[in-house]
Amino acid sequence: MGLFSPAQVVGYLALALGITAFLQKSDDRLKLFNAIQGLVYALHFVLLGNLPASASSLLSSLRSFLALRYRSWLLGAAIIGVNVGLGAVFARNAAGWLPVIGSCIATIAIFTMRGVPFRSVLLASTLLWLANNIISRSIGGTVLELANATINISTMIRLVRSSRPPPCP
Repeated sequence: MGLFSPAQVVGYLALALGITAFLQKSDDRLKLFNAIQGLVYALHFVLLGNLPASASSLLSSLRSFLALRYRSWLLGAAIIGVNVGLGAVFARNAAGWLPVIGSCIATIAIFTMRGVPFRSVLLASTLLWLANNIISRSIGGTVLELANATINISTMIRLVRSSRPPPCP
């Protein structure tokens, strides 16, 4: 697959949206950009022939849109149940479960956490998606998850520093 095949170009668009998401200090803006990125990512993985990742991306997009309005553990549990069900339908090997597990732990974070703990769990999800993207030969997706991890860590550091009281003179 070439660098500028339709699948890879869609992956580059997901890359741009994903970087924009993790540059946000606001959790709600991060969720909004993640939701939009998930729609693009779903198309990217369909074009790559990775149906477990596509299904998880589409469900992750829906989850992020819902999480803008609701913070319900029950809703999160329902989304996790659907995600595991989709994994059972589409995953044909262990690699197929990487995006499913990544999406499930991100769902827990999105519906129950805020701030640095929220972003820490998202980092674990990012690492699972990174492994999926390397296996899938997704150029934009691999760069996206590497960038997401780096930006997310940087943002967590900024959040921790901004919450500390200034040193005494």
